[in-house]
Amino acid sequence: MTTTAIRPRSVAPSTTRRLLTCGILAGPVFVLTGFVQGLTRAGFDFARHPASVLSNGSLGFLQITNFLVTGLLTIAAAAGIRRVLPGRWGPRLLTAYGVSLLCAGVFRADPQDGFPASTPAGPPASISWHGTLHFVAGGVGFAALVAACFAIGSHLTPARAWYSRLSGLLFLAGFAGVASGSTSPAVTLGFWAAVTIAWVWLATTSVHLIRLMPRGESR
Repeated sequence: MTTTAIRPRSVAPSTTRRLLTCGILAGPVFVLTGFVQGLTRAGFDFARHPASVLSNGSLGFLQITNFLVTGLLTIAAAAGIRRVLPGRWGPRLLTAYGVSLLCAGVFRADPQDGFPASTPAGPPASISWHGTLHFVAGGVGFAALVAACFAIGSHLTPARAWYSRLSGLLFLAGFAGVASGSTSPAVTLGFWAAVTIAWVWLATTSVHLIRLMPRGESR
């Protein structure tokens, strides 16, 4: 049976374990924070709104912080993966996704379709400069994440490689739906599902790599 190739210089360092643990935590932090906000903030509807619009309103700092924290966790996870796997492009692409999350926190998406409360229904009448930068950062980051799924997967076992590729393709399909401009509830909910799938991929990949590392050594 084919096994994942582990970099000899990175055998079981405690620092690497901590970095990979960040990859386990990033998804739950992002998804749970967004989910709780979606359930408790007036005017928000999972079938109509992406997580990005939560950065608006009096409690917008919660989602901004969510973007910043998960961005840093993702970058840390990428550093851990770089220590373990032989390829360089996968960690670089995952780092790019982490940076895009930081940018998403800095540049807010525009209010839309009734959120925050008192916002007119439908899409924004015009796109602000920070809304434009948010969308650009998201597009670049999402493309990097899809590519990272393929690049990192190429160094894993055949079964996990296929899982990585499938996760990337499902995420791409979800993003393509919202990027098309569709306001269909199925498309919006599909993107929420795609985001969750991507975070699950990062968490399970991080767990897999931690389990492969011999114990008893530290650095």
